[in-house]
Amino acid sequence: MNKKNYTSQDVAELAGVSQSTVSRVFAGNTNVSEKKRKKILDAAAKLEYQPNAHARSLITRKTMMIGIVMRNIRNPFYSAVLEIFHNRLSALGYHLIFINSENEEIQEKEITQLLEYNVEGVIITDALLSSSASQKFNRNGIVVILFNRYTEKLESSAVFCDNYLAAKQIATYLVEMGHKSFAFISGPSDTSTTIDRLKGFKEVLDERNISDLVIEPGNYTYESGFKAAQELITRNKNIDCIFCGNDIIALGVMDAIRVIGLKIPEDVSVIGFDNIRMSEWPSYSLTTWEQPLEEMVDSTVELMLKEINDKDSAPQVIMMKGHLVVRTSVKAKK
Repeated sequence: MNKKNYTSQDVAELAGVSQSTVSRVFAGNTNVSEKKRKKILDAAAKLEYQPNAHARSLITRKTMMIGIVMRNIRNPFYSAVLEIFHNRLSALGYHLIFINSENEEIQEKEITQLLEYNVEGVIITDALLSSSASQKFNRNGIVVILFNRYTEKLESSAVFCDNYLAAKQIATYLVEMGHKSFAFISGPSDTSTTIDRLKGFKEVLDERNISDLVIEPGNYTYESGFKAAQELITRNKNIDCIFCGNDIIALGVMDAIRVIGLKIPEDVSVIGFDNIRMSEWPSYSLTTWEQPLEEMVDSTVELMLKEINDKDSAPQVIMMKGHLVVRTSVKAKK
């Protein structure tokens, strides 16, 4: 026998109330007596009634949907970010709409897809948000928050790690470990993440009158790290430490160094950024900078809900500190 799909009218009849009262309860309306609310919830449980999410959204004007845009999903850092966001938002009753951006900048069709889902907010991670895209979201009343990056040109809230301070502390650590010849393998040069990490790193070296710094562009991928390390070490035999723009670059760098025939950290020290799970594998044991990922996600969700419920709230910038995780990929030089 097929299971009957009960309606709100069936719940109303069993509870002895009007259908509109049932609708108000499942829409989150508090203007219903506790006695009636209990009758309705008991009746719904008995009938195993599930309210229609679309119908509820028409009543409440809330879809309970949040979009998240990511470009480099192969980076374990962002797969971890996605998992934490999903868990946090699901616990609050929200549905996460995932958009895997095909290009560096979020595209028109991706914006249209989010608008069609009628999302209440959008989290942008490693994709670039143009001013036209920002304006389109704004015109449709959609809250936008940048995660792990910021831009001074757009009026959007942002939550990110203090990359400038982190890079200064990384550079200080490497200098104090006795390193003399430095290399930095970056991510895309037009992101706040790369700009701040390079600025902080270079500033410390300049303060110490160290000019021996080679900057090699990367793309926050294993492949770009592997290729950059091969080219760097071939051209610059004296490099004794490499600061990598993220951990996945660092893993590519370490494998390239070993293929060349050098040892880590005896010949070259390597340091990363993010503290992804793979960085603690014994084959890498990567010294790296840990971003406060859980706290960053929590702050983003809190900020998102605040702006959804108060459209007039001013954009906020939340910058968090991380800490150095010391393993065995960096060695003191004599």
